[in-house]
Amino acid sequence: MSAVRLGLRANMPQFALLVLVNAFVGAMIGLERAILPAIAEQEFHLAATAAVLSFIVVFGLTKAFTNYLAGTLADRIGRKLVLIVGWVMAAPVPFLLMWAPTWRWVLVANALLGISQGLTWSTTVIMKIDLVGADRRGLAMGLNEFSGYVAVAGSALATGYLAAEYGLRPEPFYPGVAFVVMGIRRDGIGPVDIRGSRDETARGR
Repeated sequence: MSAVRLGLRANMPQFALLVLVNAFVGAMIGLERAILPAIAEQEFHLAATAAVLSFIVVFGLTKAFTNYLAGTLADRIGRKLVLIVGWVMAAPVPFLLMWAPTWRWVLVANALLGISQGLTWSTTVIMKIDLVGADRRGLAMGLNEFSGYVAVAGSALATGYLAAEYGLRPEPFYPGVAFVVMGIRRDGIGPVDIRGSRDETARGR
């Protein structure tokens, strides 16, 4: 068996695919950031400050918990499967945000989004480090954060524009359906989980 080569140049196609996947992950966060406070005030008659605090707390707690579990799960069941599970958890989110009859349903959507983010964002970091090696983990994490947060901003801008043109719901959340479909599709056809190949190569030395 040929040794698995580490490094950005040797694994550029896979690394670029992971950057793209994390951009879709970030776009799911941006989907709601610009307009949920307005929805809380105008449709559910909640104070914007309380509404923002509630969905951030729910999102943050669930994301922190799944961040903690993501590394262990990635080692036990494989990186790619964790990515796909993370996207499956995100699949109901756009529909919940489109049609939520009460604010509690919005919080449920944020809990699912937090779980999804904890699994997908963390696992893309792990997979990038697998590709480039531990010595270049700073580069892997930096590009991961850059792609994710640029997508957060772009998605928030797009949903804000859609809300201004068509109203707060449901049109601004249509892109979220596309993000989920593309995220699952990209994770399904790639990227390759090289962790197992690296372990086999190490054992063969």
